[in-house]
Amino acid sequence: MAGRWYTALGVNLLLGVPAMVPIWLLWFLAANWAGPREPTENDGMALWLVIIVPIVALYLLLWSAANRPLARRTSLDARGYWSLSILGTLLPTAALIFISP
Repeated sequence: MAGRWYTALGVNLLLGVPAMVPIWLLWFLAANWAGPREPTENDGMALWLVIIVPIVALYLLLWSAANRPLARRTSLDARGYWSLSILGTLLPTAALIFISP
């Protein structure tokens, strides 16, 4: 069963639910980094980097720990497997974006 593509998709769909947090944090960083700063904002983005970097790093560790053994057991080639994994991880966030008003 583990050699099937739908197993990889299912695992990455499940991993995509907690991935909404680091994806949102990265979007927040990108949206606020280049924008105009508030005149009363003295902290800068260093505090946000202290928050964002560990969360994103922890999620990437979890994601790679789940996908590496699965990638070896699947019948997909490497490019197909990792494309499917990334797409499956991003699908819950995309669904949340498109269904929210």
